[in-house]
Amino acid sequence: MSQPLPAEAARARALLSATARDGRRRMARPVLLGLASIACGLAQAWFMARLLTGLLGHGEAAWSDLAAAGALALLAIGLGVAQERAQADAGAAARAGLRRRAFARLLALGPSDTRPAGERATLVVDRIEALDGYFARWLPAAVLAALGPLLIALVVAFEDPLSGVILLAAGGLVPVGMAVTGIGAAMASRRQFDALQALSGRFLDRMRGLPQIVLFGRQESEAQALGAAAEELRGRTMKVLRVAFLSGLNLEVIAAAVLGCLAWRHGNLLVGGHPNPQAALFCLLMVPGFFAPLRAFSAAYHERMSAQGAAAALAPLLQDEAVPEAGLQLAEMPPSVVVTFEQVGLTYDPARGPALADLSFRVLPGEALVLAGPSGSGKSSVLRLLMGFNRPDQGRIALNGRDATSLKPSELRRLSAYVGQKAHLFRDTIRANIALARPEASEAEILAAARAARVTDFTDALPEGLDTLVGEGGYGLSGGQAQRVAMARAFLRNAPLVLLDEPTAHLDPGTEADVLESLRRLCAGRTAIIATHSPALRARFSRVLEMEGGRATPARLAGE
Repeated sequence: MSQPLPAEAARARALLSATARDGRRRMARPVLLGLASIACGLAQAWFMARLLTGLLGHGEAAWSDLAAAGALALLAIGLGVAQERAQADAGAAARAGLRRRAFARLLALGPSDTRPAGERATLVVDRIEALDGYFARWLPAAVLAALGPLLIALVVAFEDPLSGVILLAAGGLVPVGMAVTGIGAAMASRRQFDALQALSGRFLDRMRGLPQIVLFGRQESEAQALGAAAEELRGRTMKVLRVAFLSGLNLEVIAAAVLGCLAWRHGNLLVGGHPNPQAALFCLLMVPGFFAPLRAFSAAYHERMSAQGAAAALAPLLQDEAVPEAGLQLAEMPPSVVVTFEQVGLTYDPARGPALADLSFRVLPGEALVLAGPSGSGKSSVLRLLMGFNRPDQGRIALNGRDATSLKPSELRRLSAYVGQKAHLFRDTIRANIALARPEASEAEILAAARAARVTDFTDALPEGLDTLVGEGGYGLSGGQAQRVAMARAFLRNAPLVLLDEPTAHLDPGTEADVLESLRRLCAGRTAIIATHSPALRARFSRVLEMEGGRATPARLAGE
Protein backbone atom coordinates (compact mmCIF):
# COMPACT_ATOMS: atom_id res chain seq x y z
CA MET A 1 0.00 0.00 0.00
CA SER A 2 2.84 2.31 -0.84
CA GLN A 3 0.95 4.33 -3.40
CA PRO A 4 -2.68 5.51 -3.24
CA LEU A 5 -5.08 3.86 -5.63
CA PRO A 6 -6.82 6.20 -8.10
CA ALA A 7 -10.04 6.13 -6.09
CA GLU A 8 -8.15 6.87 -2.86
CA ALA A 9 -6.21 9.69 -4.52
CA ALA A 10 -9.45 11.20 -5.84
CA ARG A 11 -11.03 11.11 -2.37
CA ALA A 12 -7.89 12.66 -0.88
CA ARG A 13 -7.94 15.51 -3.39
CA ALA A 14 -11.64 16.06 -2.80
CA LEU A 15 -11.09 16.26 0.97
CA LEU A 16 -8.20 18.71 0.64
CA SER A 17 -10.08 20.87 -1.87
CA ALA A 18 -13.24 20.99 0.23
CA THR A 19 -11.29 21.95 3.35
CA ALA A 20 -9.41 24.63 1.43
CA ARG A 21 -12.68 26.08 0.11
CA ASP A 22 -14.13 26.21 3.60
CA GLY A 23 -11.15 28.21 4.84
CA ARG A 24 -10.43 30.29 1.73
CA ARG A 25 -11.12 33.59 3.49
CA ARG A 26 -8.60 32.82 6.20
CA MET A 27 -6.10 31.52 3.65
CA ALA A 28 -6.40 34.67 1.52
CA ARG A 29 -4.69 36.72 4.24
CA PRO A 30 -1.18 35.21 3.88
CA VAL A 31 -1.44 35.51 0.08
CA LEU A 32 -2.31 39.20 0.24
CA LEU A 33 0.44 39.82 2.77
CA GLY A 34 2.89 37.92 0.56
CA LEU A 35 1.99 40.01 -2.47
CA ALA A 36 2.42 43.17 -0.41
CA SER A 37 5.85 41.94 0.67
CA ILE A 38 6.81 41.30 -2.98
CA ALA A 39 5.69 44.81 -3.91
CA CYS A 40 7.89 46.18 -1.11
CA GLY A 41 10.78 44.13 -2.47
CA LEU A 42 10.30 45.63 -5.95
CA ALA A 43 10.27 49.16 -4.59
CA GLN A 44 13.27 48.46 -2.37
CA ALA A 45 15.26 47.02 -5.30
CA TRP A 46 14.42 50.12 -7.34
CA PHE A 47 15.79 52.48 -4.70
CA MET A 48 18.84 50.27 -4.17
CA ALA A 49 19.50 50.31 -7.94
CA ARG A 50 19.34 54.11 -7.92
CA LEU A 51 21.73 54.24 -4.96
CA LEU A 52 24.23 51.81 -6.52
CA THR A 53 24.06 53.59 -9.86
CA GLY A 54 25.09 56.81 -8.13
CA LEU A 55 27.90 55.09 -6.24
CA LEU A 56 29.23 53.63 -9.49
CA GLY A 57 29.44 57.12 -10.98
CA HIS A 58 26.40 56.97 -13.27
CA GLY A 59 24.33 59.40 -11.26
CA GLU A 60 24.00 61.03 -7.90
CA ALA A 61 23.58 58.89 -4.76
CA ALA A 62 21.01 60.40 -2.37
CA TRP A 63 20.47 59.72 1.30
CA SER A 64 16.75 59.68 0.58
CA ASP A 65 17.22 56.56 -1.58
CA LEU A 66 19.01 54.80 1.28
CA ALA A 67 16.36 55.85 3.78
CA ALA A 68 13.56 54.71 1.49
CA ALA A 69 15.26 51.34 0.91
CA GLY A 70 15.75 50.87 4.65
CA ALA A 71 12.14 51.77 5.45
CA LEU A 72 10.89 49.36 2.79
CA ALA A 73 13.14 46.61 4.18
CA LEU A 74 11.65 47.07 7.65
CA LEU A 75 8.14 47.08 6.18
CA ALA A 76 8.91 43.85 4.27
CA ILE A 77 10.13 42.23 7.50
CA GLY A 78 6.92 43.23 9.28
CA LEU A 79 4.82 41.90 6.42
CA GLY A 80 6.79 38.65 6.48
CA VAL A 81 6.15 38.18 10.19
CA ALA A 82 2.45 38.93 9.70
CA GLN A 83 2.36 36.46 6.81
CA GLU A 84 3.90 33.71 8.95
CA ARG A 85 1.31 34.29 11.66
CA ALA A 86 -1.53 34.31 9.14
CA GLN A 87 -0.26 31.03 7.65
CA ALA A 88 -0.04 29.45 11.10
CA ASP A 89 -3.60 30.60 11.88
CA ALA A 90 -4.89 29.18 8.60
CA GLY A 91 -3.21 25.82 9.22
CA ALA A 92 -4.44 25.65 12.82
CA ALA A 93 -8.01 26.49 11.79
CA ALA A 94 -8.01 23.84 9.04
CA ARG A 95 -6.61 21.19 11.40
CA ALA A 96 -9.07 22.08 14.14
CA GLY A 97 -12.00 21.78 11.71
CA LEU A 98 -10.81 18.43 10.38
CA ARG A 99 -10.15 17.11 13.88
CA ARG A 100 -13.65 18.09 14.99
CA ARG A 101 -15.15 16.34 11.97
CA ALA A 102 -13.02 13.21 12.41
CA PHE A 103 -13.71 12.93 16.12
CA ALA A 104 -17.44 13.49 15.57
CA ARG A 105 -17.41 10.77 12.93
CA LEU A 106 -15.63 8.33 15.26
CA LEU A 107 -18.18 9.10 17.97
CA ALA A 108 -21.01 8.50 15.50
CA LEU A 109 -19.53 5.16 14.43
CA GLY A 110 -18.91 4.06 18.01
CA PRO A 111 -18.13 0.36 18.45
CA SER A 112 -19.14 -0.34 14.85
CA ASP A 113 -15.74 1.03 13.81
CA THR A 114 -13.54 -2.07 13.82
CA ARG A 115 -10.22 -0.25 13.44
CA PRO A 116 -7.77 -0.71 16.34
CA ALA A 117 -7.61 2.11 18.86
CA GLY A 118 -4.03 2.90 17.84
CA GLU A 119 -5.04 3.38 14.20
CA ARG A 120 -7.93 5.65 15.18
CA ALA A 121 -5.65 7.73 17.37
CA THR A 122 -3.16 8.04 14.50
CA LEU A 123 -5.94 9.23 12.19
CA VAL A 124 -7.17 11.97 14.53
CA VAL A 125 -3.73 13.09 15.73
CA ASP A 126 -0.86 12.28 13.37
CA ARG A 127 -2.66 12.18 10.04
CA ILE A 128 -4.43 15.49 10.62
CA GLU A 129 -1.25 17.04 12.02
CA ALA A 130 0.49 16.07 8.77
CA LEU A 131 -1.99 18.28 6.88
CA ASP A 132 -0.76 21.45 8.63
CA GLY A 133 1.93 22.14 6.03
CA TYR A 134 -0.55 21.81 3.19
CA PHE A 135 -2.84 24.56 4.46
CA ALA A 136 -0.26 26.71 6.27
CA ARG A 137 2.54 26.64 3.69
CA TRP A 138 1.70 24.81 0.48
CA LEU A 139 -1.49 26.60 -0.55
CA PRO A 140 -0.19 30.16 0.09
CA ALA A 141 3.15 29.21 -1.52
CA ALA A 142 1.41 27.78 -4.59
CA VAL A 143 -0.59 30.97 -5.17
CA LEU A 144 2.38 33.24 -4.52
CA ALA A 145 4.60 31.08 -6.77
CA ALA A 146 2.19 31.81 -9.63
CA LEU A 147 1.48 35.49 -8.95
CA GLY A 148 4.75 36.71 -7.39
CA PRO A 149 7.24 35.73 -10.13
CA LEU A 150 4.78 36.85 -12.81
CA LEU A 151 4.52 40.28 -11.19
CA ILE A 152 8.31 40.58 -10.87
CA ALA A 153 8.91 39.36 -14.45
CA LEU A 154 6.44 41.93 -15.83
CA VAL A 155 8.09 44.77 -13.92
CA VAL A 156 11.55 43.59 -15.04
CA ALA A 157 10.32 43.28 -18.64
CA PHE A 158 9.15 46.89 -18.47
CA GLU A 159 12.79 47.87 -17.82
CA ASP A 160 14.41 45.21 -20.08
CA PRO A 161 12.15 42.93 -22.16
CA LEU A 162 14.79 40.21 -22.70
CA SER A 163 15.53 39.95 -18.97
CA GLY A 164 11.81 39.52 -18.32
CA VAL A 165 11.61 36.74 -20.92
CA ILE A 166 14.58 34.97 -19.33
CA LEU A 167 12.91 35.10 -15.92
CA LEU A 168 9.58 33.79 -17.28
CA ALA A 169 11.32 30.90 -19.06
CA ALA A 170 13.19 29.97 -15.90
CA GLY A 171 9.97 30.11 -13.89
CA GLY A 172 8.38 27.65 -16.31
CA LEU A 173 11.20 25.15 -15.79
CA VAL A 174 10.72 24.98 -12.03
CA PRO A 175 7.40 23.03 -12.05
CA VAL A 176 8.86 20.55 -14.55
CA GLY A 177 11.75 19.71 -12.23
CA MET A 178 9.47 19.55 -9.23
CA ALA A 179 7.05 17.20 -11.00
CA VAL A 180 9.89 14.75 -11.56
CA THR A 181 10.88 14.75 -7.90
CA GLY A 182 7.24 14.94 -6.79
CA ILE A 183 6.43 11.43 -8.00
CA GLY A 184 9.10 10.00 -5.74
CA ALA A 185 8.04 12.28 -2.89
CA ALA A 186 4.44 11.05 -3.03
CA MET A 187 5.46 7.40 -2.91
CA ALA A 188 8.00 7.97 -0.13
CA SER A 189 5.52 9.96 1.96
CA ARG A 190 2.83 7.32 1.58
CA ARG A 191 5.22 4.59 2.71
CA GLN A 192 6.31 6.73 5.65
CA PHE A 193 2.74 7.17 6.87
CA ASP A 194 2.03 3.46 6.48
CA ALA A 195 5.07 2.70 8.63
CA LEU A 196 4.05 5.33 11.21
CA GLN A 197 0.51 3.95 11.45
CA ALA A 198 1.78 0.38 11.83
CA LEU A 199 4.22 1.42 14.56
CA SER A 200 1.59 3.47 16.44
CA GLY A 201 -0.99 0.71 16.39
CA ARG A 202 1.49 -1.98 17.39
CA PHE A 203 2.93 0.11 20.23
CA LEU A 204 -0.49 0.93 21.71
CA ASP A 205 -1.72 -2.66 21.46
CA ARG A 206 1.45 -4.00 23.11
CA MET A 207 1.25 -1.45 25.91
CA ARG A 208 -2.30 -2.56 26.63
CA GLY A 209 -1.22 -6.21 26.67
CA LEU A 210 1.99 -5.61 28.63
CA PRO A 211 1.03 -7.90 31.56
CA GLN A 212 0.37 -10.81 29.18
CA ILE A 213 3.64 -10.19 27.32
CA VAL A 214 5.61 -10.31 30.58
CA LEU A 215 3.63 -13.32 31.83
CA PHE A 216 4.54 -15.37 28.75
CA GLY A 217 8.14 -14.14 28.62
CA ARG A 218 7.84 -12.43 25.23
CA GLN A 219 9.53 -9.16 26.24
CA GLU A 220 12.65 -9.58 24.10
CA SER A 221 10.86 -10.65 20.94
CA GLU A 222 8.30 -7.84 21.20
CA ALA A 223 11.06 -5.30 21.86
CA GLN A 224 12.87 -6.51 18.74
CA ALA A 225 9.69 -6.31 16.69
CA LEU A 226 9.04 -2.74 17.86
CA GLY A 227 12.67 -1.87 17.13
CA ALA A 228 12.33 -3.23 13.59
CA ALA A 229 9.15 -1.19 13.02
CA ALA A 230 10.87 1.94 14.38
CA GLU A 231 13.88 1.33 12.12
CA GLU A 232 11.59 0.98 9.11
CA LEU A 233 9.96 4.31 9.98
CA ARG A 234 13.38 5.96 10.31
CA GLY A 235 14.46 4.68 6.90
CA ARG A 236 11.28 5.84 5.20
CA THR A 237 11.52 9.28 6.86
CA MET A 238 15.07 9.71 5.56
CA LYS A 239 13.86 8.84 2.05
CA VAL A 240 11.27 11.62 2.26
CA LEU A 241 13.97 14.09 3.32
CA ARG A 242 16.28 13.02 0.48
CA VAL A 243 13.56 13.67 -2.08
CA ALA A 244 12.90 17.09 -0.51
CA PHE A 245 16.59 18.00 -0.80
CA LEU A 246 16.65 16.94 -4.46
CA SER A 247 13.74 19.27 -5.17
CA GLY A 248 15.63 22.18 -3.56
CA LEU A 249 18.80 21.38 -5.54
CA ASN A 250 16.86 21.50 -8.80
CA LEU A 251 15.66 25.03 -8.04
CA GLU A 252 19.11 26.28 -7.04
CA VAL A 253 20.60 25.08 -10.33
CA ILE A 254 17.97 26.99 -12.33
CA ALA A 255 18.47 30.13 -10.21
CA ALA A 256 22.24 30.02 -10.74
CA ALA A 257 21.75 29.62 -14.49
CA VAL A 258 19.40 32.63 -14.66
CA LEU A 259 21.77 34.79 -12.65
CA GLY A 260 24.60 33.84 -15.01
CA CYS A 261 22.52 34.70 -18.09
CA LEU A 262 21.54 38.12 -16.74
CA ALA A 263 25.08 38.81 -15.58
CA TRP A 264 26.35 38.02 -19.08
CA ARG A 265 23.68 40.22 -20.70
CA HIS A 266 24.39 43.19 -18.45
CA GLY A 267 28.13 42.56 -18.05
CA ASN A 268 29.14 45.68 -19.96
CA LEU A 269 27.79 47.66 -17.01
CA LEU A 270 31.23 47.30 -15.40
CA VAL A 271 33.02 48.98 -18.31
CA GLY A 272 30.56 51.83 -18.49
CA GLY A 273 28.96 50.97 -21.80
CA HIS A 274 25.46 50.05 -20.61
CA PRO A 275 22.71 52.31 -21.96
CA ASN A 276 20.64 52.09 -18.75
CA PRO A 277 22.77 51.05 -15.77
CA GLN A 278 19.94 51.57 -13.25
CA ALA A 279 17.68 49.14 -15.13
CA ALA A 280 20.54 46.63 -15.38
CA LEU A 281 21.17 46.74 -11.65
CA PHE A 282 17.45 46.49 -10.96
CA CYS A 283 17.18 43.34 -13.11
CA LEU A 284 20.12 41.71 -11.31
CA LEU A 285 18.83 42.66 -7.87
CA MET A 286 15.43 41.14 -8.62
CA VAL A 287 16.75 37.65 -9.39
CA PRO A 288 16.71 36.54 -5.71
CA GLY A 289 13.28 38.15 -5.30
CA PHE A 290 12.00 36.33 -8.37
CA PHE A 291 13.07 32.94 -7.01
CA ALA A 292 12.01 33.59 -3.40
CA PRO A 293 8.35 32.58 -3.97
CA LEU A 294 9.49 29.62 -6.08
CA ARG A 295 11.91 28.61 -3.34
CA ALA A 296 9.10 28.72 -0.79
CA PHE A 297 6.98 26.72 -3.23
CA SER A 298 9.76 24.13 -3.56
CA ALA A 299 10.26 23.92 0.21
CA ALA A 300 6.53 23.32 0.70
CA TYR A 301 6.16 20.89 -2.22
CA HIS A 302 6.80 17.82 -0.07
CA GLU A 303 4.06 19.11 2.27
CA ARG A 304 1.60 18.55 -0.53
CA MET A 305 2.85 15.01 -1.08
CA SER A 306 2.66 14.25 2.63
CA ALA A 307 -0.84 15.74 2.82
CA GLN A 308 -2.07 13.55 -0.03
CA GLY A 309 -0.85 10.45 1.79
CA ALA A 310 -2.49 11.55 5.05
CA ALA A 311 -5.72 12.62 3.36
CA ALA A 312 -5.98 9.29 1.52
CA ALA A 313 -6.18 7.54 4.90
CA LEU A 314 -8.46 10.17 6.43
CA ALA A 315 -10.95 10.52 3.56
CA PRO A 316 -12.71 7.13 4.07
CA LEU A 317 -13.52 8.17 7.64
CA LEU A 318 -15.06 11.49 6.58
CA GLN A 319 -16.65 10.57 3.25
CA ASP A 320 -19.99 9.52 4.77
CA GLU A 321 -20.19 12.20 7.45
CA ALA A 322 -22.69 14.26 5.47
CA VAL A 323 -25.19 11.38 5.35
CA PRO A 324 -27.87 12.22 7.92
CA GLU A 325 -28.78 9.59 10.47
CA ALA A 326 -31.79 7.72 9.12
CA GLY A 327 -34.80 6.91 11.23
CA LEU A 328 -37.48 8.38 13.45
CA GLN A 329 -37.06 10.35 16.63
CA LEU A 330 -38.88 9.60 19.88
CA ALA A 331 -41.52 12.14 20.78
CA GLU A 332 -41.01 11.32 24.46
CA MET A 333 -39.20 8.73 26.55
CA PRO A 334 -41.52 5.75 27.22
CA PRO A 335 -41.76 4.78 30.91
CA SER A 336 -41.29 1.09 30.09
CA VAL A 337 -40.13 -1.05 27.18
CA VAL A 338 -41.12 -4.49 25.92
CA VAL A 339 -38.30 -6.06 23.87
CA THR A 340 -39.23 -8.66 21.26
CA PHE A 341 -36.88 -10.60 18.95
CA GLU A 342 -38.59 -12.51 16.15
CA GLN A 343 -36.32 -14.87 14.16
CA VAL A 344 -33.52 -12.29 14.14
CA GLY A 345 -30.40 -12.98 12.08
CA LEU A 346 -27.14 -11.04 11.88
CA THR A 347 -23.97 -11.71 9.88
CA TYR A 348 -20.78 -9.66 10.21
CA ASP A 349 -18.66 -11.64 7.76
CA PRO A 350 -20.17 -14.27 5.42
CA ALA A 351 -16.95 -16.26 5.59
CA ARG A 352 -17.39 -16.71 9.36
CA GLY A 353 -21.06 -17.58 9.30
CA PRO A 354 -23.95 -15.87 11.08
CA ALA A 355 -23.48 -14.25 14.48
CA LEU A 356 -27.20 -14.68 15.16
CA ALA A 357 -29.67 -17.00 13.45
CA ASP A 358 -33.45 -17.30 13.99
CA LEU A 359 -33.23 -15.90 17.51
CA SER A 360 -36.55 -15.21 19.21
CA PHE A 361 -37.43 -14.08 22.75
CA ARG A 362 -39.50 -11.50 24.60
CA VAL A 363 -38.69 -9.50 27.73
CA LEU A 364 -41.36 -7.54 29.64
CA PRO A 365 -40.89 -4.56 31.98
CA GLY A 366 -39.68 -5.70 35.38
CA GLU A 367 -38.12 -8.85 33.89
CA ALA A 368 -34.42 -9.66 33.53
CA LEU A 369 -33.28 -12.05 30.80
CA VAL A 370 -29.84 -13.65 31.21
CA LEU A 371 -28.07 -14.57 27.97
CA ALA A 372 -25.72 -17.44 28.73
CA GLY A 373 -23.37 -19.40 26.54
CA PRO A 374 -19.73 -19.71 25.47
CA SER A 375 -17.77 -16.82 23.97
CA GLY A 376 -18.85 -16.19 20.39
CA SER A 377 -22.35 -17.53 20.93
CA GLY A 378 -23.91 -14.16 20.02
CA LYS A 379 -24.65 -12.63 23.43
CA SER A 380 -22.89 -9.32 22.77
CA SER A 381 -24.43 -9.15 19.28
CA VAL A 382 -27.88 -8.99 20.87
CA LEU A 383 -26.77 -5.96 22.89
CA ARG A 384 -25.20 -4.29 19.83
CA LEU A 385 -28.47 -4.62 17.95
CA LEU A 386 -30.43 -3.07 20.81
CA MET A 387 -27.98 -0.14 21.00
CA GLY A 388 -28.23 0.54 17.28
CA PHE A 389 -24.63 -0.26 16.37
CA ASN A 390 -25.81 -2.92 13.92
CA ARG A 391 -29.03 -3.67 12.05
CA PRO A 392 -30.41 -7.21 11.71
CA ASP A 393 -30.10 -8.92 8.34
CA GLN A 394 -33.37 -10.77 8.85
CA GLY A 395 -36.21 -11.02 11.30
CA ARG A 396 -37.69 -8.25 13.41
CA ILE A 397 -36.78 -6.44 16.60
CA ALA A 398 -39.71 -4.67 18.26
CA LEU A 399 -39.86 -2.20 21.12
CA ASN A 400 -43.35 -1.88 22.56
CA GLY A 401 -44.63 -3.63 19.45
CA ARG A 402 -43.03 -1.22 16.96
CA ASP A 403 -40.11 -1.93 14.65
CA ALA A 404 -36.91 -0.85 16.45
CA THR A 405 -35.03 -0.35 13.17
CA SER A 406 -37.37 2.51 12.27
CA LEU A 407 -35.76 4.60 15.03
CA LYS A 408 -32.51 6.48 14.68
CA PRO A 409 -29.61 4.54 16.24
CA SER A 410 -29.04 7.42 18.64
CA GLU A 411 -32.66 7.15 19.77
CA LEU A 412 -32.18 3.46 20.51
CA ARG A 413 -29.25 4.39 22.74
CA ARG A 414 -31.40 6.97 24.54
CA LEU A 415 -33.68 4.15 25.63
CA SER A 416 -30.94 2.14 27.31
CA ALA A 417 -28.38 2.24 30.10
CA TYR A 418 -25.31 0.10 29.43
CA VAL A 419 -22.75 -1.42 31.80
CA GLY A 420 -19.86 -3.36 30.25
CA GLN A 421 -17.40 -5.82 31.74
CA LYS A 422 -14.78 -3.14 32.40
CA ALA A 423 -15.80 0.43 33.12
CA HIS A 424 -13.66 3.16 31.61
CA LEU A 425 -13.22 6.08 33.94
CA PHE A 426 -11.82 9.34 32.62
CA ARG A 427 -9.21 11.45 34.37
CA ASP A 428 -11.60 13.52 36.44
CA THR A 429 -13.49 13.38 39.71
CA ILE A 430 -15.71 10.45 40.60
CA ARG A 431 -18.64 12.86 40.57
CA ALA A 432 -17.85 13.98 37.00
CA ASN A 433 -17.45 10.38 35.87
CA ILE A 434 -20.92 9.57 37.18
CA ALA A 435 -22.41 12.73 35.65
CA LEU A 436 -21.16 11.60 32.22
CA ALA A 437 -24.43 9.63 31.90
CA ARG A 438 -26.52 12.79 32.26
CA PRO A 439 -24.51 16.04 32.47
CA GLU A 440 -27.58 18.14 33.26
CA ALA A 441 -28.36 16.10 36.40
CA SER A 442 -28.56 17.92 39.71
CA GLU A 443 -26.20 17.31 42.63
CA ALA A 444 -28.99 15.52 44.48
CA GLU A 445 -29.57 13.13 41.57
CA ILE A 446 -25.86 12.36 41.26
CA LEU A 447 -25.64 11.66 44.98
CA ALA A 448 -28.74 9.43 44.84
CA ALA A 449 -27.23 7.43 41.97
CA ALA A 450 -23.94 7.07 43.86
CA ARG A 451 -25.79 5.77 46.91
CA ALA A 452 -27.90 3.35 44.86
CA ALA A 453 -24.75 1.85 43.32
CA ARG A 454 -23.01 1.85 46.73
CA VAL A 455 -20.29 4.17 45.46
CA THR A 456 -20.58 6.15 48.69
CA ASP A 457 -19.53 3.02 50.62
CA PHE A 458 -15.93 3.76 49.64
CA THR A 459 -16.03 7.48 48.77
CA ASP A 460 -17.23 8.42 52.27
CA ALA A 461 -13.86 7.22 53.56
CA LEU A 462 -11.94 9.39 51.07
CA PRO A 463 -10.86 12.91 52.10
CA GLU A 464 -12.56 14.52 49.11
CA GLY A 465 -15.45 12.06 48.76
CA LEU A 466 -17.08 12.11 45.31
CA ASP A 467 -14.73 14.93 44.32
CA THR A 468 -11.72 12.59 44.51
CA LEU A 469 -9.69 12.68 41.31
CA VAL A 470 -9.16 9.34 39.57
CA GLY A 471 -6.64 8.60 36.87
CA GLU A 472 -7.26 7.66 33.26
CA GLY A 473 -8.91 4.25 33.03
CA GLY A 474 -9.92 4.42 36.69
CA TYR A 475 -6.39 4.43 38.11
CA GLY A 476 -6.64 4.57 41.89
CA LEU A 477 -9.82 2.49 42.14
CA SER A 478 -10.20 -1.27 42.30
CA GLY A 479 -12.09 -3.16 39.62
CA GLY A 480 -15.14 -3.50 41.84
CA GLN A 481 -15.13 0.19 42.75
CA ALA A 482 -14.86 1.21 39.11
CA GLN A 483 -17.74 -1.10 38.26
CA ARG A 484 -19.87 0.55 40.93
CA VAL A 485 -19.17 3.93 39.32
CA ALA A 486 -20.35 2.46 36.02
CA MET A 487 -23.55 1.25 37.65
CA ALA A 488 -24.03 4.69 39.21
CA ARG A 489 -24.00 6.06 35.65
CA ALA A 490 -26.76 3.58 34.77
CA PHE A 491 -28.80 4.61 37.81
CA LEU A 492 -28.38 8.29 36.90
CA ARG A 493 -29.39 7.66 33.29
CA ASN A 494 -32.67 6.13 34.54
CA ALA A 495 -33.50 4.50 31.19
CA PRO A 496 -36.30 1.95 30.82
CA LEU A 497 -33.96 -0.62 29.22
CA VAL A 498 -30.84 -1.94 31.00
CA LEU A 499 -28.16 -3.75 28.98
CA LEU A 500 -25.37 -5.51 30.88
CA ASP A 501 -22.39 -7.19 29.22
CA GLU A 502 -20.40 -9.37 31.63
CA PRO A 503 -20.84 -6.83 34.47
CA THR A 504 -19.14 -9.04 37.07
CA ALA A 505 -16.25 -10.32 34.96
CA HIS A 506 -12.77 -10.13 36.55
CA LEU A 507 -14.26 -9.62 40.05
CA ASP A 508 -13.50 -11.78 43.08
CA PRO A 509 -16.47 -13.62 44.68
CA GLY A 510 -16.85 -11.14 47.55
CA THR A 511 -16.83 -8.10 45.29
CA GLU A 512 -19.10 -9.88 42.80
CA ALA A 513 -21.69 -10.42 45.54
CA ASP A 514 -21.70 -6.70 46.38
CA VAL A 515 -22.01 -5.76 42.71
CA LEU A 516 -24.83 -8.27 42.20
CA GLU A 517 -26.86 -6.59 44.92
CA SER A 518 -26.51 -3.25 43.12
CA LEU A 519 -27.42 -4.94 39.82
CA ARG A 520 -30.58 -6.33 41.35
CA ARG A 521 -31.68 -2.83 42.39
CA LEU A 522 -30.73 -1.44 38.98
CA CYS A 523 -32.86 -4.01 37.13
CA ALA A 524 -35.88 -3.68 39.43
CA GLY A 525 -38.86 -2.30 37.50
CA ARG A 526 -36.88 -2.09 34.27
CA THR A 527 -36.47 -4.31 31.23
CA ALA A 528 -33.03 -5.92 31.63
CA ILE A 529 -30.95 -8.10 29.31
CA ILE A 530 -27.74 -9.49 30.79
CA ALA A 531 -24.96 -11.27 28.88
CA THR A 532 -22.80 -13.28 31.26
CA HIS A 533 -20.74 -16.37 32.03
CA SER A 534 -21.12 -15.95 35.77
CA PRO A 535 -22.90 -18.83 37.58
CA ALA A 536 -23.67 -16.48 40.50
CA LEU A 537 -25.40 -14.00 38.20
CA ARG A 538 -27.33 -16.76 36.42
CA ALA A 539 -28.52 -18.05 39.77
CA ARG A 540 -29.70 -14.59 40.83
CA PHE A 541 -32.20 -14.22 37.93
CA SER A 542 -34.81 -16.78 36.95
CA ARG A 543 -34.95 -16.35 33.16
CA VAL A 544 -31.91 -17.72 31.33
CA LEU A 545 -31.57 -18.08 27.55
CA GLU A 546 -28.85 -20.57 26.67
CA MET A 547 -27.15 -19.68 23.36
CA GLU A 548 -24.68 -21.43 21.11
CA GLY A 549 -23.56 -20.50 17.60
CA GLY A 550 -25.91 -17.53 17.49
CA ARG A 551 -28.98 -19.66 18.22
CA ALA A 552 -31.04 -20.48 21.27
CA THR A 553 -30.29 -24.04 22.40
CA PRO A 554 -33.14 -26.58 22.54
CA ALA A 555 -33.41 -25.94 26.31
CA ARG A 556 -34.77 -22.50 25.35
CA LEU A 557 -35.64 -20.18 28.19
CA ALA A 558 -35.06 -21.53 31.65
CA GLY A 559 -37.79 -20.43 34.01
CA GLU A 560 -40.51 -20.31 31.34
